[in-house]
Amino acid sequence: MRPSYAGGGEHAASHYAATANPAPERPRLEGDREVDVCVVGAGFSGLSTALHLAEAGHSVTVVEGARVGWGASGRNGGQLVNGLNAGIDVFRHRFGADTARFVAGLVLEGGDIIRDRVARYGIDCDLKDGNVFAALTGKHMAGLAAKRDLWASHGLDNLDLLDRDAMREHVASDVYVGGMLDRRGGHLHPLNLALGEAAAIEGLGGTIHEHSPVTRVEADAARPTIRTKHGRITARTLVLCGNAYLGRVVPSLTWRVMPVSTQIMATEPLGEERARALMPADTCVEDVRYILDYYRMSADHRLLFGGGTVYGGSEPRDIKRKLVRAMDRVFPSLGDVGIDYAWSGNFALAFTRVPQLGRIGDNTYFAHGYSGHGVSGSHLFGRILAQAIDGDLSRFDTFAGLPWLPFPGGRALRVPYSVLGSWWYAARDRLGA
Repeated sequence: MRPSYAGGGEHAASHYAATANPAPERPRLEGDREVDVCVVGAGFSGLSTALHLAEAGHSVTVVEGARVGWGASGRNGGQLVNGLNAGIDVFRHRFGADTARFVAGLVLEGGDIIRDRVARYGIDCDLKDGNVFAALTGKHMAGLAAKRDLWASHGLDNLDLLDRDAMREHVASDVYVGGMLDRRGGHLHPLNLALGEAAAIEGLGGTIHEHSPVTRVEADAARPTIRTKHGRITARTLVLCGNAYLGRVVPSLTWRVMPVSTQIMATEPLGEERARALMPADTCVEDVRYILDYYRMSADHRLLFGGGTVYGGSEPRDIKRKLVRAMDRVFPSLGDVGIDYAWSGNFALAFTRVPQLGRIGDNTYFAHGYSGHGVSGSHLFGRILAQAIDGDLSRFDTFAGLPWLPFPGGRALRVPYSVLGSWWYAARDRLGA
């Protein structure tokens, strides 16, 4: 028996875990069961799928290897960024105008789903509106203007360009030449969102098992089966939402994506006055470089600052040292501030940066590969998965039909290849190319 990917199964020592809303510890899976729908993974993809299905009247069981929101869904930057990692222009170039129009019609849907969930179920997760894309060069600004115009051509009017002075209304820093505000974006406490969605599933009659890592999956059977150390579930329909933490239990999915870690730290509380001086509009920010910085203020007035990538999913030796240098470039006045928390988590990177939906056999579905845009994307894809299981395959088939590409170099070379690529793009960022 391989060790559990989840270790002890408790949440990472993050600011989110320290400020999480009270939640029960769910029982592990015991014995043999037959269920209607089994969802593997209690992150945003699995929770979104399960909640949509429960609302439609399905009987749903969720199996999680650790705790609800243990993976990327409970550790991420908490930024609600609309769209997919691959832009509308990329979809148009690779897959044609019809697919681009299809994607444009749903890039705001994930955020709408989140806002509906928060309002409908009274989820306390510090949801606030507005996210900003920050530009460090004139070329960055030209790219943002092109994106604004492209979205507007598809009837999307939620993006506003910001000149240098307008940018300072969001970030009191001299490093940016301007930016772009997405009024339909936002930020939130991601772990509390996940915990609230889990409670909503249970309120509708669903069942969640924690501390139950899946050790074997029979995905292509007519009635798919999952096994854990202590139990087994046979389902009419199985949904695999392990994303970067699914491991190797489904070999056909393992090499479709690559785990990539990103890091976040939380300063000591700055106080409301100092926090407002640094980020007056209380929006969240990410810059537009290949290896980017992203940050926002928490509800208790800490700066949550993230960035960096490690291909393959390992954790850096010194997260604080790595991020403090980047934070000081943006906010040099914070050199005297203590760092209370620093943590790492993995997201699943797809080579094409296009999330993958698909099916193994007739009755096993999967979704993964949000490539760093998982907060809104996972909620959207959860709805699309639920619609497919409920009989409406129209949107599922569109995504499932898109070709996916393996990482060059195969299993052995995907990490070094990606590292070389990141060095190339980082060099371009430094040169302003």
